[in-house]
Amino acid sequence: MSKTAIVFPGQASQYVGMGKDLYEHHPDVKKLYDLASQQIGEDIARLSFEGPAETLKETRFTQPAILLHSLAVLIIMKDCLPEVRMTAGHSLGEYGSLALAGVLSFEDAIRAVVKRASLMEEACRKNRGTMAAIMGLEEEKIAEICRSASEKGIVVPANFNSANQIVISGTLAGVEEACRLCREQGAKRAMILQVGGAFHSPLMEPAQTEMKKYLDSVTFAEPSIAIVPNVTGTATDDAARLKELLVEQLTAPVKWHQTMKYFAEQGIDTLIEAGPGKVLSGLAKRELENARIFNIDTLTDIRNFSSTMVG
Repeated sequence: MSKTAIVFPGQASQYVGMGKDLYEHHPDVKKLYDLASQQIGEDIARLSFEGPAETLKETRFTQPAILLHSLAVLIIMKDCLPEVRMTAGHSLGEYGSLALAGVLSFEDAIRAVVKRASLMEEACRKNRGTMAAIMGLEEEKIAEICRSASEKGIVVPANFNSANQIVISGTLAGVEEACRLCREQGAKRAMILQVGGAFHSPLMEPAQTEMKKYLDSVTFAEPSIAIVPNVTGTATDDAARLKELLVEQLTAPVKWHQTMKYFAEQGIDTLIEAGPGKVLSGLAKRELENARIFNIDTLTDIRNFSSTMVG
């Protein structure tokens, strides 16, 4: 019997037009978009489907738009989803995994992400920063370089995406110095990213206090399936701990490479990425070499998946 995991993408997976076919297909999907629009004070459906892209890139819109897309996939796939053993989400995608596992209702997950996105955008305005992708250096070497570069400004490892791709985050001066040192040490690439701020770094601390207050008011149920949080890279079924880790996640690195290794150790042989883009599917191929990997973004993807499972 196959062992299936579902993963949910994070920020930077968005694109104009995302989720439109799903929205038009199911009334329950429309209800979620309506709820999010009320919470945000903007028509998130129109923004997701029509753009402009520059506005959709804004953190306060990007995060709920991506989560809505992922939840829409789950709603429409409900009857053809295989038994799921594990779930994880990249950064904001962790809220998708909590919704899948029944820790949060879909509605509470949307409200929480709208709040999270707003707080993170405020933190970005308060503490200006950036991120950079480093390729071709080991984790330990990059961590060492970040410590050295911190003399010029805050910079830390932020996303351990794969053995070959690590994202760093911090002030512009700190990130630029770290990129320079990475190139000196033989990195194949050290590239500043076009992002709204220094996510998963100490510069996000202003968002933590208010996010903790908000989450303390939300009831977390025990998960029905194993969840692998970003902060630990290993599964937990403790609802209280999952809530704590969501707050820690704002300033802690995303251990995605470690999560995929954990999936492999647990015998995961089928992986579904639910939501926009193919970023996580691509990363999974490097760790889950013999697994069947499905990227489910559109209504056509869902129909193809259903046909494959039946076949």
